[in-house]
Amino acid sequence: MDYVRLDPADNVVTATHALPAGHAVEGVTTTAPIPAGHKIATRAIGKGEEVRKYAQFIGLAHAGIAPGDHVHSHNLDFRATEVAYEFGNDLRPVAPATARDSFMGYRRADGRAGTRNFIAIVTSVNCSATAARRIAEAFGPEELVQYPHVDGVVAFVHGTGCGMAGDGEGFEALQRVMWGYARHPNCGGVLMVGLGCEMNLIDWLLETYGLQQGPLFQAMNIQSVSGLRRTIELGIDKVRAMLPEVNQARREPCPASKLMVALQCGGSDAWSGVTANPALGYACDLLAAQGGTGVLAETPEIYGAEHLLTRRATDRATGEKLVRLVEWWKDYTARNNGSMDNNPSPGNKKGGLTTILEKSLGAAAKGGTSPLTGVYKYAESVTAKGFTFMDSPGYDPASVTGQIAGGCNMVVFTTGRGSAFGSKPAPTIKVATNSTMYAAMTEDMDVNAGDMLDGSVSLEDKGREIYQLILRVASGEASKSEAQGLGDYEFVPWQIGAVM
Repeated sequence: MDYVRLDPADNVVTATHALPAGHAVEGVTTTAPIPAGHKIATRAIGKGEEVRKYAQFIGLAHAGIAPGDHVHSHNLDFRATEVAYEFGNDLRPVAPATARDSFMGYRRADGRAGTRNFIAIVTSVNCSATAARRIAEAFGPEELVQYPHVDGVVAFVHGTGCGMAGDGEGFEALQRVMWGYARHPNCGGVLMVGLGCEMNLIDWLLETYGLQQGPLFQAMNIQSVSGLRRTIELGIDKVRAMLPEVNQARREPCPASKLMVALQCGGSDAWSGVTANPALGYACDLLAAQGGTGVLAETPEIYGAEHLLTRRATDRATGEKLVRLVEWWKDYTARNNGSMDNNPSPGNKKGGLTTILEKSLGAAAKGGTSPLTGVYKYAESVTAKGFTFMDSPGYDPASVTGQIAGGCNMVVFTTGRGSAFGSKPAPTIKVATNSTMYAAMTEDMDVNAGDMLDGSVSLEDKGREIYQLILRVASGEASKSEAQGLGDYEFVPWQIGAVM
């Protein structure tokens, strides 16, 4: 098959491989070479007329487009969407699973389950980043070989924490991130390291969230300890004392309902919304049927598709909360002289995506078809079961950081261009949208969804493959990104507001 038509109402089709000029496609002839993944007009489209894909509006013709023309950024304009939102009129209740699935995880005292067992060193400010990294570096393979049930000692450092307002969106988001990592089920022990005079003081976090220090949760400041060297030495001693107790944890059967999966995509291409994202959506529906949770994020990347999600909201308040997030982002980008259409990257466009509307329609497919049960602020603790949404930027490390802080103990990341991404303490599974990229990056990709294009694998089968891999990786099987040691530099809290 030379092309894919996604809906009878569409006026474009997508080339499955590079096509030359003069090639016959669904009753028209290509007027120019068409790159793989790019769109071809199947009828005349007048200037200013809507171009439709997925049976949805993705842009306006910049000029007249002839049948067989290449439809892309040179002749397709973005227009802000204006829709009348509907709420809860496309609810498809999840039928409970007939059999209960489980994984081998770490049961925690608060009732949650971990898929990994790390000791985390969390910094409050950039000034303590060096101390945290040097403490973590003291625990290499030779030291940890004595503790086979500890997955590692990881430093979560960032570039903010001071030069910021002591309240408001930015401060609150950073505190939610720190709190979320400090109590994450994949962390058996936590050491927080600060400077002592920063705006984001550890003491404030402990007081706000009622965190109590103990053998497996400790905090210290460089200024109180009297210097960097002493802080590193004391930190090493504290972690060394934690190791034997953290190592006592053992994997045991846990219901799949204890899984919370971050639904992510990066380096998207035209096939993201055709193969990998819908397959991940099916896996999300399987998880929801088990009582588990899927967390979609990247608010700028559901813009233009949010009306499809509000129709799935379990109540009007949930749907309206999502709409308010989109309105905030429209104002945020306008205040910074940007546009919601700035989101598609050069790589996205090379892969066949043109406007944010087209990209969002594919990205939203990661959420499957289950009802939308909750909408959350960035890094807010996710408490609802089923399909949920978290506000975040489209920048993958910042988005995943928020999802993990919200409680996600697994990440599934779809990619079409190829993304070298991994995360800690929650492991990342990567799903390739096309077979060409999968073959080129087999060391990085866990699943190939490209075989869905030739019809040899169904959406349902690929979704089940992803779901089963989630259970195996949650039980301790290493994902490809874990095998390559990714995750130490992908902790990026979203910095909102002025730097002062």
